[in-house]
Amino acid sequence: MAEQKKNTPPDTNRPSGTPSKIRIQYYRSAISTPVKHKLVIKGLGFTRLNQIVERVDNESVRGMVKAVPHLVRILEN
Repeated sequence: MAEQKKNTPPDTNRPSGTPSKIRIQYYRSAISTPVKHKLVIKGLGFTRLNQIVERVDNESVRGMVKAVPHLVRILEN
């Protein structure tokens, strides 16, 4: 099988073996958005506006963020 190419650069400040993290901020309300967008926000772990969560940086989390870029921000570490 062919290896999958990762789009994220390696983090040189973390010890080897620990997964890289991504910090996400929920900054716009999902009140008048489709139900699917609300479920993505809930799936990312947000419970209130302006909340910041830290998740493992993988393709599934990046895909969720890509689905609602108008509601969340990716913060620099």
